[in-house]
Parts: sequence; structure tokens; C-alpha cells
Amino acid sequence: MNEEPWNPNPDPESTERNREEAPPPDAVGGRPNEPAAWENAADSASLEPTPRRRRAAQAIIGLYALSLLAAGVVLWRISSGEKETVAAEGDSAVKKLSKSILATGKDKQYVAVVNIDGAIYAGDGRKWGRGASNWRKKIEKLAEKDEVKAIVLSINSPGGSVGSVQDIYSAIQRIKRETGKPFVAQLGDVAASGGYYLAAACDKVVAHPGTLVGSIGVIFSKTNVEGLLSKIGVKSGAIKSGKMKDIGSMSRPMTEEERKLLQGLIDNAYGQFLTAVADGRGMSKEEVRPHADGRIFTGEQALGVHLIDRLGDFHDAVALAGELAGIQGKPQILPEGDSLAGIMEMLDMRLNLALDARWSVLREVGLNGHSGLEYRWSH
Repeated sequence: MNEEPWNPNPDPESTERNREEAPPPDAVGGRPNEPAAWENAADSASLEPTPRRRRAAQAIIGLYALSLLAAGVVLWRISSGEKETVAAEGDSAVKKLSKSILATGKDKQYVAVVNIDGAIYAGDGRKWGRGASNWRKKIEKLAEKDEVKAIVLSINSPGGSVGSVQDIYSAIQRIKRETGKPFVAQLGDVAASGGYYLAAACDKVVAHPGTLVGSIGVIFSKTNVEGLLSKIGVKSGAIKSGKMKDIGSMSRPMTEEERKLLQGLIDNAYGQFLTAVADGRGMSKEEVRPHADGRIFTGEQALGVHLIDRLGDFHDAVALAGELAGIQGKPQILPEGDSLAGIMEMLDMRLNLALDARWSVLREVGLNGHSGLEYRWSH
């Protein structure tokens, strides 16, 4: 059956003729108000794309896909080239920076400074603050740096326990032997007893004219509170394995035998002090002994008895350290960053200085927490 093509603008005569030829609604199973099935089929046929349209759409999609692929390839090649360029430039920059750092490390020569302020006792385990172990570790760490050519110990201390003082002293002696780096002691307000013991380990000693120097000797402090305890009705006793086990007890008098024993310890530690000063100052023990009975000197007096090398301040000590290390020109001080440890150390030092007057009372009655032999100026 041949059908005529659909005409969107039919003429009136053909429209009338189609109406007359159309079958009744019941003949096609439709309803009076619904269009005929052949009309719906004609409309569906008109909406289906023709083969030519399908081929045109497929061609457009293909061209679009090819353009995206080509753009991706171009971008990838550009990105790859940039990465190679950046990598090459990065390697070159790293090499240049490494050479610059190495050159700087070789060219720069510094004098490092370690501040030893306050009494010298074992630390409490913190990474900051005062304490013999912290000061010793700092000295050792600085000595390991190639750019550090000399170390200045800025000492402001009345001394401390024998073991703590000797811990730092031994580290200085070892570093001098192993590295050959010079040490210069710069004495502040006080460098007495253990403070001076450390100064004697250095190659040169610089002090202010009024610095308190000396107090070469050993002390063992003991307090007897037996009378005080009896007044408040307190009795103290000890169950011990030997008669010397509670030597130095505050609750009973010291026996003569105990006194002789302690005096022997003090004499031995004093001999060690005497040897350290004689070796450090290039003097004999006989030359040191007249000045080593615990007396103190001003810096000017200490210069006269050869306990120091020259009068001067901190800058003089740094200049002398640079001279001993062979640094040309004005020596530079190794800069230190404002690390948390440094901040906490400063706060700890300020707190201890503020409480020092109160703690001095406890120290006099033997309740300061430190016991044993001390290289300390007691005043």
C-alpha cells in the first residue's frame, strides 16, 4: 500500500476527502475522542531520525572526541616538558645551595659561648634550665660543630657539688685533648670554689677588676637540730648496719671518729682541687697552696697571684678566644635560635635568682636538698 507523504499544510479539499474516507471509531477499536491509530503511526515515523542524520551526529561526536584526545596529548607533552625543566632546575638549585652551605661552613668561623650561672649541681632531667649535665651536653654539642673554633665559658657561680663540678671539668679537658679547640673563662660577679675550678680548666681566664675569685677548698656542711627537736618533743633514731651508716645525722652529735673520717674525705677532695688549679695555671702545688685556704680575691688581686691571666670584660674574652683559635679579624659569636629550651632556661634562671635569698636560709640549716662534699663558697 502506497502512502502519500505527510503534508503539514494540507489544502481544504483533501482534508474534507480524508474525513469522508476515514473509518468510524468502532472500526479501529478507538474511542470517539481519540485519534486514529494510523495518525499516531504517522507522527512516530516523522520523529525518527533518518540515516543521514544519524551519520552526521556520529561524525560530529567522533570529531569532538578526537579534538579532546589531541588536546590531552598536547597538554601532557607540555606538562612533561615542564616537569623535566623544573626537575633539572631544582637539581641545579640544590647543588648550588649545597655548595653555598659547604662554602659558608668552611668560611665562617665562630666563637661559641656557654653561660654557667648559679650553683653547680646535678640537673633534674629537664632539657632546659641549670644543671651540670645540661651545661656539659651543651659544651660537647658546640665542640662538635666545625664552624666553632673556640668556646668561652661565661662563669657566674659560687661553685657546687664536687661530682657535678668535676663532670664539666672532665668534659672540657677531654674536648681540648681531642679537638685542640681553645677555651677561655670569662668571670662575672663571682667565680668561687667550683666556679673557679672550671675556670682553671680553660686555657685563659679573664675577669673584671672587682670579680670575686678563689675560695679554693672543700666543705661538708652539717646541721644539728637535736636541741630544737627536744623542745618540741620529737626524738629521732636510726637502725643501722654499721656505726658509720648515719654519719652526718642532724639528730645527734658527731663523734670524733666520724669527724676524722669526714676530714679525710675533705683532704682528699682538696688535693684534687689543688692539682686541678696547679695544672691549669701552670704552677706547682706549693705555689698554689698559700692562696688555697678558702680565701677570696678581687679580680685585680687574683691577677697579682696568677689565678687569672688578664682583666677585661666579655668582649675581651671573645677577642682572646678568637686570637687563640687563629680567627682573622673580629671573631663572630655563634648565633643561637630562640628555641623553647632557651626560653625555658631563661625563665628558670630568673625564677631561681628571685628565690635565691629565701633558699639561702634553708642552705644554712642544711635543708636545701644538697648533701655531701662541695666545692662551694659558703657565706
